[in-house]
Amino acid sequence: GMKLVNLSIVAAATCLLATSAHALKTEDRVIKDNYQVEYTKAPGAVNSIGEMFTEGEVYGRLRSNMFWYDWENEDLTNSDLYKRTHDNNQWGMGGSLVYKTGFFNGFGATVGFYGTVPMVNENTVSNSAGTLTANYGKSGKDTYRTRADGTETSMGNFAEAYGEYKNGKTDVKVGRQGIDSIMLATNDTKMIPNTFEAAIVENKDIPDTTVRAGYITSQKLRDHQLFHSILAYDAGQTSIAVKGDKVNGNDDAGVHKGLTVYNIRAAGGDVDPEMVLLTASNKSIPNLKLDAEFVGINDFFNTVIAEANYKIKLNGDWSVTPGVRYLRQMDDGAGAIGGAALSGNVVAFNSSGNPDAAKRANARANYTNPDSVDGSIIMARIVAENGPLALQVGYSKIADDADIIAPWRGFPTGGYTRSMAQVDWIANTKNWAVKATYDFGKAGIIEGFKVAADYENMNFDEAKAYSSGFSDRNIFHVDMWKTFKEIPNTEFKFRFATVNADNLYSGTTPTLGTQATTDYASYDEYRFEINYLF
Repeated sequence: GMKLVNLSIVAAATCLLATSAHALKTEDRVIKDNYQVEYTKAPGAVNSIGEMFTEGEVYGRLRSNMFWYDWENEDLTNSDLYKRTHDNNQWGMGGSLVYKTGFFNGFGATVGFYGTVPMVNENTVSNSAGTLTANYGKSGKDTYRTRADGTETSMGNFAEAYGEYKNGKTDVKVGRQGIDSIMLATNDTKMIPNTFEAAIVENKDIPDTTVRAGYITSQKLRDHQLFHSILAYDAGQTSIAVKGDKVNGNDDAGVHKGLTVYNIRAAGGDVDPEMVLLTASNKSIPNLKLDAEFVGINDFFNTVIAEANYKIKLNGDWSVTPGVRYLRQMDDGAGAIGGAALSGNVVAFNSSGNPDAAKRANARANYTNPDSVDGSIIMARIVAENGPLALQVGYSKIADDADIIAPWRGFPTGGYTRSMAQVDWIANTKNWAVKATYDFGKAGIIEGFKVAADYENMNFDEAKAYSSGFSDRNIFHVDMWKTFKEIPNTEFKFRFATVNADNLYSGTTPTLGTQATTDYASYDEYRFEINYLF
């Protein structure tokens, strides 16, 4: 059927092999693989406050982003309106205008306005009274703003607005800004980037070393209009059953659903905690890149990460780069509030707003220490490169402790195993992935054409999978980029993924639920994006 045709098209594309180091380049910007914008030509020093503005630059971007979802089976009756599945499509059109001033005595500023308009409106279903009864938007929901009642509308906001001070090798930014580290990311793959309200200091005085210190107070996820808590999941105040407030808090795919506004307040905690971010990157030893990161949220948890990548040049044009990353998450109060599971089931509430005994018993039975978020991941990879070709194999093993908390669009396993739209850092999960990237332009075969393909196998601990709503799965994902000489400053990007998942678990037994007879977890998704820079 159609699925076979789709797969054969993708297989044919993949046989050509497959890009990562790709970017749309214009005279003043580069759009990197992760769709982060790098400004290659920005305003410099000026002689007066007036010149700060007259010498400033405006950067424009128009984008169109389409998503199609084709579920193996549609689940139209699920009691949780956010977990129902229905074949659907989403399409957003919008863009951004970013203004950067010149720098006077080291001082400058950046303001960025971002907007998106939904072109289709078929992802939410309401009854005659206007009450939302289903929301089918999955990853593509970031093409529109999600209202408090779950319905969609257009969005426009100043996602970026910061002052900057440069002095020698030190750069200070204060205000709304994108931050890119291992755990935090701008992650601008939809219509509007993920940004933070923060103060960040970066310094490069130590040779071959970049250090950063940050103080972060709030976050704005990509489909949210307003900035909100970096951690608290707003599942409703008066009753746990009220889900309409999710947009007022952190409702990222990787959010900890036990760290709710309700639960944090009940424990006497701070629903708007600050984050301390420290990062260091060093290249003192030839071919060796060392990275370290600390993320601290006082009275909740602290995370430390160490990573090393060593490039070995082989005969001819080949190089091999082995890499390892170790992440350790240390409890500082979050476990007692929300429990070890991202699902929140250790402290689960049912639709009446009362503790859900069955889900709670299951989660408590299946986590080593259900009241602690102590956890860790060990990851390894090997990347082989030769001109336009890159091949990679990666592995990650999450310790049998707590799930890893990372709702800031930087992915703990990113670059090692994570595939598009997947959360693969649930406790006791074992993942492996292979990736091939090929730049046909660099190879002199097809100008401006690049492909990346990856395959991931996610092997969950079945007991925790039941508790967290996951199941073992295989993911095949391909990205294609194309630019045309005839259409300057424009890039076309096509993405496809097929997710073949085991049937989900349900039921109420404390040890392990029963497996559903119908597969409601497998799907194909297609994404098509156009970017134009002006």
